[in-house]
Amino acid sequence: MKLYLDTGSVKEIREAASYGLVDGITTNPSLVSKEGRDFKDLLLEICGIVDGPISAEVVSIEAAAMVKEGKELAKIHKNIVVKCPLIPEGLKATKQLSSEGIRVNVTLCFSPTQALLAAKAGAWCVSPFIGRLDDISSNGMELIRQILTIFENYNFTTQVLVASVRHPQHVVEAALTGGHICTMPYSVFQQLVKHPLTDNGLQKFLSDWEARPSTNA
Repeated sequence: MKLYLDTGSVKEIREAASYGLVDGITTNPSLVSKEGRDFKDLLLEICGIVDGPISAEVVSIEAAAMVKEGKELAKIHKNIVVKCPLIPEGLKATKQLSSEGIRVNVTLCFSPTQALLAAKAGAWCVSPFIGRLDDISSNGMELIRQILTIFENYNFTTQVLVASVRHPQHVVEAALTGGHICTMPYSVFQQLVKHPLTDNGLQKFLSDWEARPSTNA
C-alpha cells in the first residue's frame, strides 16, 4: 500500500519525507489556504521534495472551467494529479482530462455508485472519505471493501485512495482491506511508528548496556 501525506505544510512534508517512506502528497483547498502562499509556488516546492503523485484540486464547479484549470495545474509539474469533485460536472471534466492523458483524482466520494462512475470516467484514482462517513455513524471501511470488489469485478485500473483517515487503525484496516493508497495527516503518520513497548524496551536495553560491568583492567 502506498502511503501519502495529506497536507499543504512544507515543513510537515520535509519531516515525513526524511523517513524515505512517503509515496505522494494530497492537498485540498482547505489545506492550501492555511499556508497563505501562492498555489503554484507551493506545488512546485512540494514536487521538489516528494517525487511522487501530488494531488492539486480545482476550485471551479463547471466542467469547462475545471478542464481549463486542470490543464494549467498539470503543466506545473509532471507529478501533478488533478483533483476533481465527485459531482456531475466533475465527472464530465474527469472524462475530458483523462482522455487527454491527465491523471485525475476524483475526490469527495461517499458511495459505491459514485466510485463506479468515477472509474468509468477514467479516473486515475478515487478518494472515498472514510472518516467523514464514520462521523455520521456510517461504515467508512465497508465502502472501501465495496469499491474494491466492484473495481476487481470489472478490471477497472482506477486506484482506491483511502482518505479522511483519522487514526492508525484506519491505516491498518485500509491495508487489510487492500486499499491501494492511504493518505493521512502528519500526526497520524507519526503515530504509525509509535508503540510504548518499543520505547520501554529500548530504554531497558540502553540502561542495561550502561550498567554492564567494566572490562577495563
